[in-house]
Amino acid sequence: MNKFLKKILAGVACAGICLSVSACGSKADSNKADSGEEKTDVRIAYFPNITHTQALVMKNQKTLEEKWKDTCSVSWTSFNAGPAEMEAIFAGEIDLGYIGPVPALSANVKSEGDVKIISNTTNAGAVLLKHKDSGIHSLADLAGKKIAVPQMGNTQHLCLLHLLSEQGLKTVDAGGDVTVNASSNADILNLIDNGSVDAALVPEPWGTTIENNGNAEVLLDADEVFLEGNYPTAVVVASQDFLEDHPDLVEAFLEAHEEATMYINENLEEARSIVNTEIEAATGKALEEDVMNNAFSRMTVDTTLNKEAIMKFAEISKAEGFISKVPEEEHVFATELRE
Repeated sequence: MNKFLKKILAGVACAGICLSVSACGSKADSNKADSGEEKTDVRIAYFPNITHTQALVMKNQKTLEEKWKDTCSVSWTSFNAGPAEMEAIFAGEIDLGYIGPVPALSANVKSEGDVKIISNTTNAGAVLLKHKDSGIHSLADLAGKKIAVPQMGNTQHLCLLHLLSEQGLKTVDAGGDVTVNASSNADILNLIDNGSVDAALVPEPWGTTIENNGNAEVLLDADEVFLEGNYPTAVVVASQDFLEDHPDLVEAFLEAHEEATMYINENLEEARSIVNTEIEAATGKALEEDVMNNAFSRMTVDTTLNKEAIMKFAEISKAEGFISKVPEEEHVFATELRE
């Protein structure tokens, strides 16, 4: 462990919810290698989404399994919602996780800093769509309209609330006239088609899928939704216990995560195919090639954390009542691991 990491980890107080990630390195839950030495269980969470592209590529290529074949047992667990993944971390069932920045912030606050953001994954990758017959031509026209998001309090929802605030608009819950409904991305497709909602802010590949269905048009593209697209759609988190107990494994994981990022950006066509294979394995259905291509064009694959954007999400989350406080920046990130 480098001396800077020792200083960082030594200064973190484990208050509030204390994560019990007991399987990592514990004798009770360790596997035995052929040599008789204990293997460490490394349990990784991810979504079968294109925004978790490094996870899908590494899982498919068994990158970590090969890197740690003599020292660790790697398991991958798929989730469909951020809160469920965070509960798994709180319960000590997950060590590292790919997740949206807003659920990551919520977990950080609820755990009093015991869930840390350690790397970026992807940026942007969401669009604001309008029904063709909605009468919406600009953001100001969202007044009095019904808008769908995938989940209350998630990244797309907070982006929408920020957009409304900039227009001086409020949701019905806040005393305004904009109705915001949360539905699954698949259901939002149907809601747009039958005219039950006027607009939707959704992540890829659903933005492209809904647009291609013929009843919706893009009102704001991926670089117009929030901070010109320079904001995280997915990040990597780690439990404080895992950071303290296995800094060497965290360093090795981040190296593999970085290598996967470079591979994806340098071999985009092959990477898209791998991601689609993993999506099909998890969901039972592959995406059309044109959907994959367009969806990837609306996001960037990048490990560099935009801390300013994440802390802006924290401010919006606090203002909207999704978290109790805006955490101190040094309690949110553990990027010193990479320095």
